[in-house]
Amino acid sequence: MRLTTRGRYAVTALLDLALQNSQQDSAVSLSDIAKRQSISISYLEQLFSKLRKRGLVTSIRGAAGGYYLAKPLDEIDVMSIISAVDESVNAMQCEGRGDCQGGAMCLTHDLWCALSNHIEQYLNNITLAQLLDMENVQSVAERQHLIADNDISTITLSTSEVNPA
Repeated sequence: MRLTTRGRYAVTALLDLALQNSQQDSAVSLSDIAKRQSISISYLEQLFSKLRKRGLVTSIRGAAGGYYLAKPLDEIDVMSIISAVDESVNAMQCEGRGDCQGGAMCLTHDLWCALSNHIEQYLNNITLAQLLDMENVQSVAERQHLIADNDISTITLSTSEVNPA
């Protein structure tokens, strides 16, 4: 099984959004998520378009625009995020068709099918609320904020040094 960056980034971005929405009452911009998570804005735009179409996020346009979660944290499971961006967690080479060995079922088909089902069930049962409660999430989020804030301070400092008032 291979979960591509599309699925990983979608989960990471929505967890970041969940963290920000729980700490502030304003919309979160994709540029802020991009800075904290080191994901390109154009890639996030593609992901959030799909997430919005699936009803997982809502958007606000304008100067104070950005994104909110469209549902409560405990109603958004990881599998629905992965599925929303057209990703799967299928561990089977044949993707369940049973034609993995020259058009016929391979010897380990049932093993990979069972693994795929277990992974999907696990991800169906993990919500954003549960992810927020995981041991390292808050400390990692704080570190990412500090790094993103320092990048902004460095840019501001560099600009003020070049153009003193």
